[in-house]
Amino acid sequence: MNLIREWFRRHFSDPQVVILALILISCILLIMTVGDLIAPVLASVVLAYLLEGLVRFLENRRVPRMLAVCLVFLIFVFFLFFLVLGLLPLLSQQIVQFFQELPSMLAAGQRELMRLPERYPKFITEDQILDVVAALKSQLTGLGQRVLSISLASVRSLFNLLIYMILVPIMVFFFLKDKSKIINYIKMFMPKDYTLTRRIWHDVDRQIGNFVRGKVWEILIVWGAAYGLFLIIDLNYAILLSFLVGISVIVPYVGATVMTLPVALVAYFQWGWGQEFIYAIIGYTILQILDGNLLVPLLLSEVVNLHPVAIIVAILFFGGIWGFWGVFFAIPLATLVQSIINAWPRAGQPQPPAPK
Repeated sequence: MNLIREWFRRHFSDPQVVILALILISCILLIMTVGDLIAPVLASVVLAYLLEGLVRFLENRRVPRMLAVCLVFLIFVFFLFFLVLGLLPLLSQQIVQFFQELPSMLAAGQRELMRLPERYPKFITEDQILDVVAALKSQLTGLGQRVLSISLASVRSLFNLLIYMILVPIMVFFFLKDKSKIINYIKMFMPKDYTLTRRIWHDVDRQIGNFVRGKVWEILIVWGAAYGLFLIIDLNYAILLSFLVGISVIVPYVGATVMTLPVALVAYFQWGWGQEFIYAIIGYTILQILDGNLLVPLLLSEVVNLHPVAIIVAILFFGGIWGFWGVFFAIPLATLVQSIINAWPRAGQPQPPAPK
């Protein structure tokens, strides 16, 4: 009991810790209990937070805030309409085309696999190849039917999409326009002295803001570069593959490795073991090398470096809880945990003043 009492006194004797713990617990409970109901609000907050960097950039160049908000909001709306009206139809078209050509790809792959028992009869048999092919066909056929079929269940998804398309831009605009009013309103419900919380938020805001904005730019740049590369070498499904390559940078270390397989398979079924296939693999490899060794250090140089094991654990943990958004915000959330641990006060340890 003395050990427990000493540990509790050392870590929880400061009232600031209690305030911070209550704020964190309240936010976690809010997201886990009513997160689905207020999902448009949470999405709007995230988007407004991302766009705030552009607003600050214009404000630093003496552009009035209202004008800066209007300009950034117009860019955001234009980009949103481009995604919905321009990109999504092209992506859906290539997805449908891919699944329509999938049977011929499977047949070609089966012919290649059937050659393995002839070359390596001691290691693999024809029955094993047939079992693998049958399992792949059943899985891919079911997946293709789910993608190609348009059922009544999709009406709800379309309705939710319309809600997001209408509500989210409106809320993003007001979150940007009335940022100071909203923050002052939230401060009314905060304790008078929350020094520790302000200090942690200042650190997390700097690091997470840099990471998220840098990651968005990385996705767009890698996406555009991959599309240009696939267009030059005339690779099939260039829009779909480049989009997936851009999204894959969300997951460090794993995304680039996973996307190598579909790029290589599409290139192989299109050209076989020819020069074009080699050029495609070399180009994709150079793109990933430039991304990891040039683009990431340039865009994310101010982000706290986390150990690769910590990054993978954060991706698995938060991705398992919140899905795609958990994967996207895994590193920022890991940075938040690291900042809380570093700033957590100990008994007898002087604390620096909170930033204003």
